[in-house]
Amino acid sequence: MCGIVGYVGRKQALPFLMERLESLSYRGYDSAGVAVFDGLNIQIEKQAGKITELKKALEHRELPGTMGIGHTRWATHGIPNRENAHPLTDCSGRIVVVMNGIIENYLDIKEKLLTNGHKFSSQTDTEVLSHLVEQYYQGDLKAAVAQTLQEVRGSFAVAFISRDEKKIVCSRSHAPLIVGIGTGENYIASDIPALLRDTNKFYVLENGDLVTLGERDIDVDRVDQSKPASRPSITIVDWNPDEVSKGNYPHYMIKEIMEQPRVIENTVLKHLAPEGGIWLPEVNLTDDEIRRLRRIFLVACGTAAHACMYGKQILERALGIPCEFDIASEFRYRNPIMWHDDLLLVVSQSGETADTIASMEEAQRLGVRTLAITNVRGSTIARMADHIMYTQAGPEIAVASTKAFTAQLTALVLLQARFAMACGKLSPQKFGETISNLRHLADWVREVLKLEDRFKEIGEKIAKSEHCYYLGRNLDEPITREGALKLKEISYIHAEAYPAGELKHGTIALLEEGTPIVAVITQDSIYEKMISNIQEVIARKAHVFALTIGTDTCQLEKFSEVVKLPECPEILRPIIAVVPLQLIAYYAAIARGTDVDQPRNLAKSVTVE
Repeated sequence: MCGIVGYVGRKQALPFLMERLESLSYRGYDSAGVAVFDGLNIQIEKQAGKITELKKALEHRELPGTMGIGHTRWATHGIPNRENAHPLTDCSGRIVVVMNGIIENYLDIKEKLLTNGHKFSSQTDTEVLSHLVEQYYQGDLKAAVAQTLQEVRGSFAVAFISRDEKKIVCSRSHAPLIVGIGTGENYIASDIPALLRDTNKFYVLENGDLVTLGERDIDVDRVDQSKPASRPSITIVDWNPDEVSKGNYPHYMIKEIMEQPRVIENTVLKHLAPEGGIWLPEVNLTDDEIRRLRRIFLVACGTAAHACMYGKQILERALGIPCEFDIASEFRYRNPIMWHDDLLLVVSQSGETADTIASMEEAQRLGVRTLAITNVRGSTIARMADHIMYTQAGPEIAVASTKAFTAQLTALVLLQARFAMACGKLSPQKFGETISNLRHLADWVREVLKLEDRFKEIGEKIAKSEHCYYLGRNLDEPITREGALKLKEISYIHAEAYPAGELKHGTIALLEEGTPIVAVITQDSIYEKMISNIQEVIARKAHVFALTIGTDTCQLEKFSEVVKLPECPEILRPIIAVVPLQLIAYYAAIARGTDVDQPRNLAKSVTVE
């Protein structure tokens, strides 16, 4: 979950490293550091805390040189302090390394290195790499790195420099790393958005690739040099570089919330065929194969897991086959029983979520086809999947996901309609209505965003509490889970979501006078049930904020506050209802003075188990 960046060329490396580290800071911000090579020596500066602390330290010193590597850390081994910050060196300072990930057998390696006289300056697992390379180095950095990486186990991406060579040597093993292709200069980074201002041409590395970067050359080899190496194909990325800036917004999160109508439009239009059907060019399942599906397993983590909960319900209803949802970190450990005619559907914004990747590996081991919904071309999940559907969210920088989530929900509705048509479960008339409704979805979200001030008021009221509960049923229930997660992530208010009928089975004991309750009531079939459930919390003098599309004001008059959302088809109501929950969380966090874009202890992409 850390961020890596590197530059080799003719320009001064430090400005590049600092700017790109800022763009990678959503991957971790416990500490940051840079190492720059001036042709004779490598100078290092690093500081605990966010990158602003590193900037302050660099105000008082110069680091000249045209090659360097940088790192922003999300701490795993060793507390967040300067000693554990990257870059890290060997005993002599000749070899310098940065790493994202975990070395699983580092304690055994460290013990051997200590026996051989090596001295360590940190508590990290990463530092064993620099000392191993030191031990194997005989004038060829690539050879020493290859020998080192054959000795370690784990999920990691690494980059090394030596004061004897003007080259960066890097590799990946189950953690993201990309190479940016320039003219007279080349770059590395943990993900594509960091380099969009420099290039739109990338090599997306495979596990076990060993890459050496010079000013003009990029050499691709393998860590295990007994295996043949081949240069990856060039990936062209068409994201707009301006999408990685905040523009005139105070935070990335509010910018990304406001971008959701455009993102939904792009996701819908990208997947509509000219003749009026749904076009999924990389989901190569025939109608017959779709009809033969026995079960669908939906697997994801975090926000994407809530998308899968929604997807489970709409797919199961439409297709009439069992659909199962699992948290990815638990899926393979329950020894899932899967058959050839099952399908694993995974959802991941980054396409690099470690537990989701492990779930795909388990399904493929069992001979089950995989379908991925992701936002990033060339990501590990995109390359692993048998079938792929890309959302059109563009770069998402805020740690708390918003526009990627609504794009995922939209993609699931498109997928459901395509599968239902293939199975004969959706008449041409109903299919046409579904397409028409999807075309209008962005406009309904725009209508919701016009109510921003109402949600700001609610957020500011909730900000005064230390606890908040979210209630929903049916398709609304996964959305309330997402609302609670957003509030927890960025405001640090304790928030929990429950199916409304479950609250009285214990949790209602926690309610006190004035406890804020956010209720989402958009589903007609359980409208009266929701009203009854909420009357139970009103009787305990809780303060209820309700989001509804109902018109029965008589039944809602006892609620503390009610916001009516635009009328739209039931299946799409959760998509428009989640937008208010995002705004409520955002404004609650602003009222509490937290760092909205970089909440404590979190990182955007979880690339370790």
